[in-house]
Amino acid sequence: MKIFDAAIAGAGLIGGSIAWELAGAGLRVALFDRQEPGREASWAGAGILSPAPENPGMIAAVELGKASLAMYADFVARAEAVSGRQAGFRPMGTVQALFSSDAREELSTIIALHHGLGLQAEALSAEDARELEPALSPDLEVAVLRPEEASVDNRALTQAVLEAARQTGVQIFPGAEVTSLCCEAGRCTGFRAAGEEIAAKWTVIAGGCYSGSIAGAERYAAVKPAKGQMVSLRAPGSKFERVLWSDKIYLVPRNDGRILAGATVEYAGFDKGVTAGAVEKLLAAAIELAPALAQATIDEMWAGLRPDSPDHLPILGPADPDGLLLATGHFRAGILLAPITARLIREWITLGRVSIPWERFSPMRFASAEAARHQ
Repeated sequence: MKIFDAAIAGAGLIGGSIAWELAGAGLRVALFDRQEPGREASWAGAGILSPAPENPGMIAAVELGKASLAMYADFVARAEAVSGRQAGFRPMGTVQALFSSDAREELSTIIALHHGLGLQAEALSAEDARELEPALSPDLEVAVLRPEEASVDNRALTQAVLEAARQTGVQIFPGAEVTSLCCEAGRCTGFRAAGEEIAAKWTVIAGGCYSGSIAGAERYAAVKPAKGQMVSLRAPGSKFERVLWSDKIYLVPRNDGRILAGATVEYAGFDKGVTAGAVEKLLAAAIELAPALAQATIDEMWAGLRPDSPDHLPILGPADPDGLLLATGHFRAGILLAPITARLIREWITLGRVSIPWERFSPMRFASAEAARHQ
């Protein structure tokens, strides 16, 4: 039997960041993944670092996002220093483009919402927006500059974090699927992975949309896969500095010249197929936002599965068996929330308290609902 201070199910960016943080605090830590580490949502995302809520229900996560974004430059610098790998961090901001006939009223609403949440946002005329980002469409009405936002190459960052975790003493077990929790007398004592019992004082479920397939964790990990399709483009004659955003598409530049166009949100089970219809919509929206992309070449197309919860908020914190914690359900914000998630889990394990209230994200909110349905 393998014995650790902390055993983590899921070796994506969330799980890897938690493992690295715990190992840095002196714990013996192991990461287990059903396949090659870092190849699920962490690989498939765009790497946008924005705490702005996409709908009113997600306002509850804004403070978490702000705290994580404030940590990001240091998080990346440490990962790069320890791993010797670059993570493609771009603290350039976001330009949100507005095209509608009532764009000026929409602009005022967006600015007021951001300022009310303590987020920076500046109104831009169409001319000023195109001066910052010449690739923007001439049909633009007005725009919003969100200067504090950033992006990162999530594939590169995930590999840097996993390597930093290894360098800090974390043991990583690829191809070792976690199938069930082990519990005794009201305490989680570890889990079974690849047919072997793994004993741990602390067990963390960070398996993304697969977290609910672990027997014993399903009542807390109320996650389902939210498919996102993406296209990577190359447009050598066009200059993109910032993330560009419209109500139909986002465009994310990479340091190697690629421009990621994404992403759909589809509830299609665990299917990762790339469909012609989705690609057509992505390309049409990308060209509408930045017309020069009509001449771009397609570099790559893919789909990934985000872990979505019923209320679209993270599932984060301790469950009722002592020793069990969850860190899943981050939906579209998993890359952004990795640093703060790792810090909060480490604080709980080493200090017994957290620096940011996380009760709103408790896994018990779904376990309680499940119990009520069966009464």
